[in-house]
Amino acid sequence: MTELRHHEIAESEHRLLNPFTEAKLMLLGEVCRIGRGTHILDLACGKGEMLCRWSSEYGAIGHGVDLSETFLAAARARAKELGVDGKVSFEQADAGTYLAARDAYDVVVCLGATWIGGGLAGTIDLMRPPLAPGGLLLIGEPYWIEPPPDGAYEALGLGRDDFTDLPGMLDRFRAADTELVEMVLADADSWDRYVASQWWTVHEWLKAHPNHGDAAAMRSFADNARASHLRYGRRYLGWGVFALRTEPA
Repeated sequence: MTELRHHEIAESEHRLLNPFTEAKLMLLGEVCRIGRGTHILDLACGKGEMLCRWSSEYGAIGHGVDLSETFLAAARARAKELGVDGKVSFEQADAGTYLAARDAYDVVVCLGATWIGGGLAGTIDLMRPPLAPGGLLLIGEPYWIEPPPDGAYEALGLGRDDFTDLPGMLDRFRAADTELVEMVLADADSWDRYVASQWWTVHEWLKAHPNHGDAAAMRSFADNARASHLRYGRRYLGWGVFALRTEPA
């Protein structure tokens, strides 16, 4: 069973596929000055909630790309529900190889999916070509709140160099020739709403599908998610969206 399929089941009741609340999502739009006609490309867009809400509330337009047709179907339904299906569009594609028009977007986004470029630096390189001059990159990325114990890496499925702390994030942004100009960070409650609500969803799915071919994998997924979040993730792992400029002030 693929990791994507795990998340399609566990996050079937989610609108936001990251540890952000609706309030933080809208705050991000405000601090990034999203407005009428702001043209956005969202790579690995999931269910497209950011594009749909920012289009509905702020008048943005945009395009989302994701591998999961399950998530994209939810994105298209959400756009129609909010009456913005004429302003935002969605496409099934590999965000890591997606070829967008150069200099076409005011904002290029990748929230929680820097695996598309093999890490932070590679993903920033992927995001540069479609960004219009003076545009903004939005990167959603985990970071360490404090140095984790050795067991955290294996439990959370992370390499020792995958993430760093906030000062280290600043160093990585500078090394990628970008300037950090804003950020909105998740908190413990944001993480709980993202992770813990998956436990309920998986529990209900297993009740309805006890003999499904994916049942054993989903039980293991939920068991691991509970243990890793309560033992390590909630204390040590942060998450935020970082707004970057690619040109000096």
